[in-house]
Amino acid sequence: MALAISSFGLRSTSLPPPSTATPPQSTTAFPRRTIEFPQTTTVTPHTRRATHLRPLAAVEAPEKIVELGDQISNLTLADAQKLVEYLQDKLGVSAAAFAPVAGVAAAPSQAEAAPVVEEKTEFDVVIEEVPSNARIATIKVVRALTNLALKEAKDLIEGLPKKFKEQVSKEEAEEAKKQLEEAGAKIAIV
Repeated sequence: MALAISSFGLRSTSLPPPSTATPPQSTTAFPRRTIEFPQTTTVTPHTRRATHLRPLAAVEAPEKIVELGDQISNLTLADAQKLVEYLQDKLGVSAAAFAPVAGVAAAPSQAEAAPVVEEKTEFDVVIEEVPSNARIATIKVVRALTNLALKEAKDLIEGLPKKFKEQVSKEEAEEAKKQLEEAGAKIAIV
């Protein structure tokens, strides 16, 4: 089986041609092939992308205002606090002066404000404590009321207090409380 080996030489057009000196004598002569690469490459100009585009303003503003706004938005928090203090001293106003005005405008008059007491319609049933002698009976009641598996019902009564049922009607909360207290658990309706 004959083994063909060839060698490649890389040559740049800017380098002088290889010397004509004969290489050391070897028993096998390999053909030399050269690949030429152009020295000058076309360089495409780099385009810059904007890393932050300013959103279009909903209101047209003069350039002076836009520049001032840009300067203010680049301030650190400490510098912004100093700016607020300076403007309050210079103009003789304070931000707190505007708060009561907004509160008075938003507050309804005494004639309009009738006391509305909203009655609570949804309740949470909380298991506060289960004595060790009532654990099995409590787990049975929990499973019956919630259709939980045995492991989930057992996990529910450990690490108390825990919400047993959330946002249920008053009647349903009272019924659950009655059954769980009969089993020996201490229950609260919240």
